[in-house]
Amino acid sequence: MTSHDDLSLLARLEGHHRAGYLSLHMPGHKENEALAPYLARLGAGLDITELPTFDDLHDPSGILKESMDRAAPLWGSRKSFFQVNGSTGGLLAAIRAATRRGDQVLVARHCHKAIYHALEVCGLDPVFLLPPSDPTFGLAGSLTPAQVEEALTAHPDVKLIVYPSPTYDGVLSDTAGICAVAHARGIPVLVDEAHGAHLGLHPAFPAGAMAQGADLAVASLHKMLPSLTQTAILHASGRLVPLPQVARQTGIFQSSSPSYLLMASMDGCIRLLEERGEELFAAWHRRLAEFDQRIRGLKHLRCPGHGAEAGQTYPGLFALDPAKILISTQNSALTGVELMARLREAYHIELEMALDHYAIAMTGLGTDDTMPARLADALLALDAAAGPRRADAPPPAAPYTLPPRRLSIEEAAQAPGGLTFLYDGMGKVSGEYLWAYPPGIPLITPGEEITTALVETVETLYRAGVRLIGTRGKPPFTTFALGDQGG
Repeated sequence: MTSHDDLSLLARLEGHHRAGYLSLHMPGHKENEALAPYLARLGAGLDITELPTFDDLHDPSGILKESMDRAAPLWGSRKSFFQVNGSTGGLLAAIRAATRRGDQVLVARHCHKAIYHALEVCGLDPVFLLPPSDPTFGLAGSLTPAQVEEALTAHPDVKLIVYPSPTYDGVLSDTAGICAVAHARGIPVLVDEAHGAHLGLHPAFPAGAMAQGADLAVASLHKMLPSLTQTAILHASGRLVPLPQVARQTGIFQSSSPSYLLMASMDGCIRLLEERGEELFAAWHRRLAEFDQRIRGLKHLRCPGHGAEAGQTYPGLFALDPAKILISTQNSALTGVELMARLREAYHIELEMALDHYAIAMTGLGTDDTMPARLADALLALDAAAGPRRADAPPPAAPYTLPPRRLSIEEAAQAPGGLTFLYDGMGKVSGEYLWAYPPGIPLITPGEEITTALVETVETLYRAGVRLIGTRGKPPFTTFALGDQGG
């Protein structure tokens, strides 16, 4: 007979619910699904608080500690911490744990907005490192160890290096090489691995950040693996950033009332990987290989690393994550936004995101056997119907250039200002972030100058149908500017 201690967290929650306890604790629904039928559909009967047999995420000693201890060897970390506030909370905690207020931090410019918020909240001084532009597909390319070495030589006071790998587009950087450069100077490396929870778990996929020497890495389980949205794991090596400090900061940057439903999905995901990971990853790899075979007839659309281009290398790209299917429309009469819309409307296929010249299909461990034929057939049909790029098609947005910085992010975000038309804001200092979302990489941050190049980029993206978000204004029409403050 299975003992209570051997039960998964989900099974333990189900057993507790069936036992019919009188709930005189949080949450307020008291497991009363009849009160509000929608709660039954959300599994509210399993939604509890920190009861004695269910452990406490902020002081784990039982089933949650055991689950996190099982996660660590899967990803090659010394310690892994469940995150119920997503990768966002994990990134904030990791950056706070590795720095002190006022520290200089080397940050890849194509980082997610959560890292910019961490810079602001922690009062850090960012040195932005612009990734090289991939000349073939117009992607933000891979950071190189040489770039990092050069930046550290120019900025010897840097205390932390932060960059994404894989990026939203599936572009990987040479983490082993970057860590070697950083560690030679005693500087820790944090990898935003939100899109890479699957890496290193099967030979068909590239190695993960921890296996390549990263000190900290944050991975969203829900993005690529079967776990509920908002679940992530913060991995730590304990070499250059003390584990007790990482643990303390995770408690600060996530809820003191963590959802057991979220944690049960993380526990279940880890158990699934332990028990069936080899089988499931092999099936995922097989489906991707089948897709590659089926799209070899594409004439105008291109899928780097897939189809006829499987195994191909590209200038500026260290490696690509095969789980992402990037569909370049540069040689087609379609834009990325149009491709995404047509796949949705005509084929009931919903992609992850689209920009002016490409779109992204995101596969995952849950991708089933229908994907290869369904997506490939749709792409082949749209490829044939659209034809080649029109002679009068507008050019893609120009390569991104960093705007000049006039104030720190923290100063500018708190400074007085007002809304202005974007064109009228040129030459002024931005008081807000402006993103193309997804992927959530800022075109401008508080404290940077609103330049002509920025306005032209925003206009190009808007005309292509790309979704633009500002924290205070309504791009591309208005922005929040600080006038001439800051010079």
